[in-house]
Amino acid sequence: MRFRIDLKIFIFMILFYFTKQIELYAFIMIFALIHELGHLIVGLLMGMKPEKIELMPFGVTISFKINVKEYNRKIKKGNTFEIKKIIVALAGPITNFIIILVTCNLNLEIIKSLIIIYTNFLIMVFNLLPIYPLDGGRILKGILHINFGKIKSEKYINNISKITLIIIMAISSILILYIKNISIFLIDVYLCYLVIKEDIKYKNIKSIYEKVLENTTI
Repeated sequence: MRFRIDLKIFIFMILFYFTKQIELYAFIMIFALIHELGHLIVGLLMGMKPEKIELMPFGVTISFKINVKEYNRKIKKGNTFEIKKIIVALAGPITNFIIILVTCNLNLEIIKSLIIIYTNFLIMVFNLLPIYPLDGGRILKGILHINFGKIKSEKYINNISKITLIIIMAISSILILYIKNISIFLIDVYLCYLVIKEDIKYKNIKSIYEKVLENTTI
């Protein structure tokens, strides 16, 4: 299993430090790690093997190996593998929701409780955005894959991610104007990076599909 640190995390740390939001950033990173542990535990229970752990500016991401036998089983039994991936993607936001419920029932200081609830709510909502490769995007892609197949699901989720990003940037632009919070801007930058990165991957995959299709029709 490989481990990688995205160096952009240090830029984010410096920016949050100078804007006096480093404590909030620390809480986000801690609960984002717990969020990712939810994915890991459920993935292991599903018999999936972790391939890479990556420390990102807004948390940790864990990717799992695609077993050839598992992929063949998906073809034979319908969409077993896709359903597994959807369940694993749901595990992270559910973990944050459980933390919120537990915190509400603990006798903690009001300020600490609010910080924990607020942080986990942010992580949960952020990850449920229909932008790939966030959890919401993975869940939606899995559902699309089951209904329309691999090629169409990749096309649809790519377009949905772009549209969602445009809507979020429009709303956040108004929020930045009134709230003047740099963290909103940093989230926009990070989402743009994710969408552009995945769009490049999609275009490369699309070109491969087109070449294969040309060769099969000749």
